[in-house]
Amino acid sequence: MEITHFSFLSFCTVVLFSFVPVTSASLSFNFYAASCPSAELMVANTVRSASSVDPTIPGKLLRLLFHDCFVEGCDASVLLEGNATERSDPANRSLGGFSVINSAKRVLEIFCPETVSCADIVALAARDAVAIAGGPLVQIPTGRRDGMVSLVGNVRPNIVDTSFSIDEMIKIFSSKGLSQEDLVTLSGAHTIGLAHCSSFSGRFQEDSKGKRSLVDSSLDSIYANELMKKCPHGASPSITVNNDPETSATFDNQYYRNLINHKGLFQSDSILLADDRTRKQVEDFANDQQLFFQSWSQSFLKLTILGVKTDELGEIRKSCSVNNG
Repeated sequence: MEITHFSFLSFCTVVLFSFVPVTSASLSFNFYAASCPSAELMVANTVRSASSVDPTIPGKLLRLLFHDCFVEGCDASVLLEGNATERSDPANRSLGGFSVINSAKRVLEIFCPETVSCADIVALAARDAVAIAGGPLVQIPTGRRDGMVSLVGNVRPNIVDTSFSIDEMIKIFSSKGLSQEDLVTLSGAHTIGLAHCSSFSGRFQEDSKGKRSLVDSSLDSIYANELMKKCPHGASPSITVNNDPETSATFDNQYYRNLINHKGLFQSDSILLADDRTRKQVEDFANDQQLFFQSWSQSFLKLTILGVKTDELGEIRKSCSVNNG
């Protein structure tokens, strides 16, 4: 699906589930039907507009959702600015997409003041980002409220690092109520997006002269040489590479095909093929994109309702970067 041809009402794949395991009656489909009927359309239009200018936006919005939901639940706590907030952790300093969320919030505050939460905007924006990039449009419930706590100390114990073992990743996902199957499926998010050189530097070693060599035998040597050229010794920390070297702007099953070809960018990617517990699912998704999309729709839905705050919990922020004063 071409980014410039995106239409919110003309997706070829719409997935709707009737068994949403919501945590509160306040979380529901079409939550804003009466209070702000065009809320989802306004978010989608903002994401579409930003993505048409910057094709890296979908990957940034999807990553933002993961980093929000895995810490304190899907409550937009990652958006709060200030000393010792989640955003100050090194793992979150490279996050992007904040300007898109803020733009959507400004529009919504004009038409529906103090009605649509930043947490819902983050979830809807990530959902639309996947669809814009060619993936399935997943219907998700809304009604999340914005959290009021954002602590840097909560980040590291709750997010997956690119150097994690399969057991470490399963443990984190399990603590969120997500299964081993969800882990493999949601790792497919790496089919779009960018990564900084430091996120996979552990797969190489440097000699005293700064020359790099491959130490991780699970990585294809030709691909490894390409990565070393893009991330040479002394390269700027701002340099990035595509998560998916083949179809970087398209949400598809190429990520799993890359794993089969030993072209997983992160150690945490490659290990999904190497481990007996996850290899079969990787192979199945590599061979069947529709199967991946179906699984994605279910796992993504579960991701978006992690630890949501509803009813009297949290608030509806007027600005996504600060709590209401």
